[in-house]
Amino acid sequence: MSQQLPSLLAGIGDAMRYLDTRKDVIARNIANGDTPGFKARETAPASFAGMVQNGAPSVAAPTVELSSTMVSLGARNVKAGNIVLDHDVTETKPDGNNVTLEDQLLKLGNIQQDFATLTNLYRKQMSLLKTALGKNEG
Repeated sequence: MSQQLPSLLAGIGDAMRYLDTRKDVIARNIANGDTPGFKARETAPASFAGMVQNGAPSVAAPTVELSSTMVSLGARNVKAGNIVLDHDVTETKPDGNNVTLEDQLLKLGNIQQDFATLTNLYRKQMSLLKTALGKNEG
């Protein structure tokens, strides 16, 4: 017998991992809000081709190239390949930095809402599974 998660639970887990990565990227943006030349980053959403399970080729996400100035200031390449430059920015400072604290905090609020929604879906799914197994005491 296969020990696989139901597809809904697997999808919820994938979405939570995506939100966790996105939260880390936004935290890095906030930490580099005063770094000259730093460009805000965002996590690229999953491509439709990657979701198709019939062997369709996946769409490669662009990678972020660090300038020599950024490297000299201590910037490192991020390991995840789905992190791209954020083009949805409201302003760029004279030093080239385009991180706006307000934008980043709005994104964190959206992540928090999405995570709460996924957590509720997970709880309800687990409750349904417990009921189906006759182990729900509520």
